[in-house]
Amino acid sequence: MKPNLTVNIGRLRLKNPVMVASGAFGYAQEFKGLLDLKKLGAIVTKTVTLKPRKGNPSPRTCETPSGLLNSIGLENPGVEAFLKEKLPFLKKLAVPIIMSIASEARTEEFLILARRLDKIREVAALELNISCPNMQGHKLISQDPKATYDLVKAVRKTTGKTIITKLSPNVTDIAKIALAAEKAGSDALSLVNTLTGMSIDVKTKRPRIATVTAGLSGPAIRPVAVRMVWEAYTKVKIPIIGMGGIMNAQDALEFFIAGATAVSLGTANFIEPRSSLQVIAGIKDYLAEHKIRDIGQLKGSLKR
Repeated sequence: MKPNLTVNIGRLRLKNPVMVASGAFGYAQEFKGLLDLKKLGAIVTKTVTLKPRKGNPSPRTCETPSGLLNSIGLENPGVEAFLKEKLPFLKKLAVPIIMSIASEARTEEFLILARRLDKIREVAALELNISCPNMQGHKLISQDPKATYDLVKAVRKTTGKTIITKLSPNVTDIAKIALAAEKAGSDALSLVNTLTGMSIDVKTKRPRIATVTAGLSGPAIRPVAVRMVWEAYTKVKIPIIGMGGIMNAQDALEFFIAGATAVSLGTANFIEPRSSLQVIAGIKDYLAEHKIRDIGQLKGSLKR
């Protein structure tokens, strides 16, 4: 039996449910030669803003037990440079390109970006990054249900592309935020972005990250991410892309059973560049072993 791995995310039909997460895979060209990029379900670009960003000062990364702190600060070349310098390579891959976008001016720049990218056929979907914890001086849009609703609603009016809203785990009630995004017209959700954390060098009594706090990713946050996917799944009807510490197929399977339609790998790419392809193979083996014909049968199959 050959299991069916195809899934639908809004208007997107993916040949398999495994993608690479924004910020952990660059613009894909960095991984050329390390793995067959065409085998991925989708590629989510590093977040792009309207204008170029230099990002935060260094040190910007720090390893922690079973995790990684990062405060890159959304360093990127800006949308026009992305379209000219990065997109030509991406569009040759014949893999859906999900473009992650963020704003320094809240709603206004999101709308400008959405209008600009709505005309670009090679961009298959937009991921609204309203949850990056490393934009200094900004309260996260995704920490407020009304702000989330208003932003997604405004973007929905400007584009016909699939909208995926990326939410933060740094909230009290993830389901409430997820519902707000769904009601505003989001086609799917990405859960979760990084947890805010910090690390201190006890010898110098200084923070290990220049911005003091940073986003924690990696296996340490996986139980939190799985729990939040499950909480959101019980409330919303739109697809959920689960992420947060997925290192292998077994980790990914937890997210599907909790309610995810697809999964995305982030920190794992730094450790093993081929981890996403290994997860795809592992999912196939699991479905075949358990005589599950379609990956969709696994979604939300948690037994209580």
